[in-house]
Amino acid sequence: MARSDEKPALNFIEQIIEDDLRTGRWGGRVQTRFPPEPNGYLHIGHAKSICLNFGLAQKYGGRFNLRMDDTNPEKEEAEYVNSIIEDVRWLGARWVGMREDDPQAGVLYGSDYFEQMHAWAVELIKKGLAYVCDLSPEQVTEYRGTLTRPGRDSPYRGRLIEENLELFERMRRGEFPDGAKTLRAKIDMSHPNLNMRDPIMYRIMHEPHHRQGNRWCIYPTYDWAHGFEDSIEGITHSICTLEFENHRPLYDWFIDAVNQGRTDDGSGPWGRKIHHPQQIEFARLNLTYTVMSKRRLLELVQAGHVRGWDDPRMPTIAGMRRRGYPPEAIREFCARVGVSKVESTVDIALLEHCVREVLNRTAPRVMAVLRPLRLVIDNYPEGQVEELEAINNPEDPGAGTRKVPFARVLYIEQDDFRETPPPKYWRLYPGNEVRLRYAYFVRCTRCVRNEKGDVVEVHCTYDPATRGGDAPDGRKVKTTLHWVSAAHALTAEVRLYDHLFSRPDPDQIDEAAAARGADWKSNLNPRSLEVISPAYVEPSLKAASAGQRYQFERLGYFCVDPETRPGALVFNRTVDLKDTWARIEKRR
Repeated sequence: MARSDEKPALNFIEQIIEDDLRTGRWGGRVQTRFPPEPNGYLHIGHAKSICLNFGLAQKYGGRFNLRMDDTNPEKEEAEYVNSIIEDVRWLGARWVGMREDDPQAGVLYGSDYFEQMHAWAVELIKKGLAYVCDLSPEQVTEYRGTLTRPGRDSPYRGRLIEENLELFERMRRGEFPDGAKTLRAKIDMSHPNLNMRDPIMYRIMHEPHHRQGNRWCIYPTYDWAHGFEDSIEGITHSICTLEFENHRPLYDWFIDAVNQGRTDDGSGPWGRKIHHPQQIEFARLNLTYTVMSKRRLLELVQAGHVRGWDDPRMPTIAGMRRRGYPPEAIREFCARVGVSKVESTVDIALLEHCVREVLNRTAPRVMAVLRPLRLVIDNYPEGQVEELEAINNPEDPGAGTRKVPFARVLYIEQDDFRETPPPKYWRLYPGNEVRLRYAYFVRCTRCVRNEKGDVVEVHCTYDPATRGGDAPDGRKVKTTLHWVSAAHALTAEVRLYDHLFSRPDPDQIDEAAAARGADWKSNLNPRSLEVISPAYVEPSLKAASAGQRYQFERLGYFCVDPETRPGALVFNRTVDLKDTWARIEKRR
């Protein structure tokens, strides 16, 4: 057992940072960033990166930047920019220059560095390290070769520096159509790393930019822009997921190429050396019962499989916020998952467990009935209404109490009554006595059926001496039921969400289904959403506003949906009360 005074073990990134601080590699600085491309909404995988990068800066007294990597105008929109800012802020990260009165304050944009990156591209042309190429995209792929076959030089690789400078300038002026020419780095067409085989630096795209408008018609590729954005901002530890590991030699080559002929003191022919960040890769987050590809998430949205990027079934941060996930639960989940260099898939039950832990401490308890069954207490006085005291949160004594109206006619859950009970059924049935939460003991006497034979009403008698839920004679009951007063309850729409996919791995397709052309979408869960209307909730929820979270006693945790309007409450089920992860942990 670890001693209480022992420091928690460092992950491998923290070890690197502490080694750098000890050796003074970056002058004692730690500067990290979160650089999303604004081509979709952020998901739980991005949350891990946000928590990691901001957490490292916070732990080591460093600085954290939020930067939009907006180099592809075809896929980027201002809507995505705004959603990213909201999500990062909601998660609790704080970036350099951030202000509460202006969401955009301090946010950086890769497109603001376009002029500088263009100047460095011109510099590489002048150094003979870049050239303008006329090959089509298909020809570029053909000439690149494969992992087992070296590539071939472009026939335009030998263009003179002056010709390349002229063509690149004409590309910038918009004299050529999309795809007619590219600017490529001159590296090695036989390099074992395909990323190093004369990669494209700039392409022609006559497309307006969400921030730069029509100022540019040539745009840098992600590979060209990535390292330079970090360099310009002085990022010390450029933390990426493992898919960028094979790109690191290229990022290093680009910065080294610019630094050719530069010196630390600026006395070289090209001036002072530019900053060269250290890239570190970690394993991305994979989660069961969902997909993390923004391309796939966009497909779900566009095809109408979900109601938008913030659909509570989506793994997006916006979807989880709408579903009722607290930000501290997501942060705790990311901390428990940890950081490694080995790809793995995390059981979504762990995320749900973290959500329950937070909501159990913080969510007020209320009573709601989703599938109502009318209960009449025959010996309760007609017209009488009592205000019973109910505890708001047994985990938080400071949360206080509230008053709940009790009357002769109530609603209970249909599942809480059986005319002929199965074995070990301790809820309401003829002759059985149960406790009504915060109220009285009641004993079932009979039930009423409609013309279809369905039970529509249950009749009981109550014991006035058991007010508050205890019997003076010491008799016990085995079940406590929740309820609402039929005359006082508010109607509500309740949306019960389940996993978006029916299989833990959506890519798992049966051979027979695959032969029929089935793909990952064939594993979408047809029962991922059930809408219940009307449900009934206690009157204390009349003023509930969007985003407020509650525990519906015995049913689960629920959040008020943004579509709620006065007189039209809408609740989303965040997670049920059953804790799958706790059972998994107990079996280990």
